[in-house]
Amino acid sequence: MASLGIKQAFLCILMLLGVALPMRAQEMNFLYDGDLLFCCTDTANAITDVTTGVEGLSIDHVAVVYRVADEDESLYVIEAVKPVVKITPIDTFMYENPRLLVARVNVDVDIKESVKRCLEMVGKPYDDLYLPGDSAIYCSELVQLNFVNHQGILVFNPVPMSFHDATGEITQYWQEFYRGRGMTVPEGAPGTNPGELSRRQQLTIIGSLTKNELDFKSP
Repeated sequence: MASLGIKQAFLCILMLLGVALPMRAQEMNFLYDGDLLFCCTDTANAITDVTTGVEGLSIDHVAVVYRVADEDESLYVIEAVKPVVKITPIDTFMYENPRLLVARVNVDVDIKESVKRCLEMVGKPYDDLYLPGDSAIYCSELVQLNFVNHQGILVFNPVPMSFHDATGEITQYWQEFYRGRGMTVPEGAPGTNPGELSRRQQLTIIGSLTKNELDFKSP
């Protein structure tokens, strides 16, 4: 590699190690501003134990695609994660979440205004209590509160929150989680979750996206 520049040598080393290289926005032109990326997991957790995603998948996170109108059309996601709502480069997001479903709103939606509203949430604290009406934001709440149609009406209404499993019992995890904070479980409070959001009729799943494979159908 003596004849290669530093950057080229570094990229060669990454390829030899099998490390995924950053994807340029032009290579992901199937992603539109305002598309939703749902994160799938094969490992059960406190969220997937009490929610079910589209097609029965275990979905525990969602983010909003954000295309920056610069020379390279830089591609990011807006996501609510600890400690705050933030903007994350798409390649970083894919590295941290290697199995994604891509969804697109199929009803009247003002994408420009919806993405703008999401951007205004950047820097707000993450809501790990999943409560409505406070200044903190959790992942699917970011979408539910900010996606609006051209009349300014919310595209996604809140639904009763679920902290119970298939038996109808609130799981031990959530009982202990809220007990430790001196609270009762907010079962039935208005809200949302990524699994339930992925099943909404206002969304069309247009494909899946992993570090090694793209699988898309026409929207």
